[in-house]
Amino acid sequence: MSNLPNCPACHSEYTYEDGSLFICPECAHEWTLDSDQDNNEDQKVVKDANGNVLQDGDSVSVIKDLKVKGSSSVVKIGTKVKNIRLVDGDHDIDCKIDGFGAMKLKSEFVKKI
Repeated sequence: MSNLPNCPACHSEYTYEDGSLFICPECAHEWTLDSDQDNNEDQKVVKDANGNVLQDGDSVSVIKDLKVKGSSSVVKIGTKVKNIRLVDGDHDIDCKIDGFGAMKLKSEFVKKI
């Protein structure tokens, strides 16, 4: 049996080669061994409402009143959030806001300070 890499998405060992692509039959993920392409896919660029690139540890300001789900309170416009952490998903900023605690925010509703 040949020595094919495991699937990077689901880590399945049942991958097969189709031309220059590797394919996983369990999750249908397709990839190449070109390391430059893999690095570009892994590094997602997160931008704020003004188009500035955000990084872990940045400070941001909320540009719109945001309702807190499951509560009657609102995060007011201009609220400063320090030391953000970028995560994958729809809400791509993980942070702590004074008076509210841990929250997830969308990058489209903040601007870099």
